[in-house]
Amino acid sequence: MLQNKLSVVTQKFGARIALAALVIGLAACQPKTVRPPVTTAPVAPKTDTAGAVRYSIDSAASTVHILVYRAGTMARLGHNHVISSRNVTGEVLLHNELNRSQVALTVPVESLIVDEPQSRATEGDDFKAEVPQDARDGTRRNLLRTEVLDAEHFPTITLQSIAISGTRSNPSLLMRITIKGISRDIVTLASAQEQAGKFSAEGEFAIQQTEFGITPFSVGLGALQVQDRLQIKFKLVANRG
Repeated sequence: MLQNKLSVVTQKFGARIALAALVIGLAACQPKTVRPPVTTAPVAPKTDTAGAVRYSIDSAASTVHILVYRAGTMARLGHNHVISSRNVTGEVLLHNELNRSQVALTVPVESLIVDEPQSRATEGDDFKAEVPQDARDGTRRNLLRTEVLDAEHFPTITLQSIAISGTRSNPSLLMRITIKGISRDIVTLASAQEQAGKFSAEGEFAIQQTEFGITPFSVGLGALQVQDRLQIKFKLVANRG
């Protein structure tokens, strides 16, 4: 009987030591910087926007949501995150000939907000769990680090249309995204509307973090990590003039 009790105590004590060791190990691990080959995006042909109507982005009415998903065998210990911005600036030049239109947007990195409750609530069940404030603060600190967005050296994310096709209500945009000085071209479909001096559009697209020199967060030899793929959703409102 005594031997059995000692065995149980030893197992519990051993489990606590193992858990403590894991926590220390997770805290000590730091992601390694991924540095993709430096590439220069081809110079885009200049779009003749003469005669286009100018719309200025209404920052207060526009939002960008970056959806970040957890992964790994210990994913249950982490959170999915919504990184959002309400400080998008830029313009839309809308021409009667849609292919002569243009979009230019800028997102200040320091403006990014982590897991705002209102933003999480709009993104469904994958983000229904409440994220404690200390976890939100830690995620934001990591977000601004050199290995991730490197806010100190690259304070903005920019998006510039290279070509626009489709219809005025459902345009297809070839967008050049520049993050940390690295540019990649992606195609996004959007739905758009013009009404009473306002222009609005919404859509989404995906990017791979490592293609922009970003190191996805990972600890415990990948037991808890962030997926490389990010889903980005945007809702833009712009005023004429």
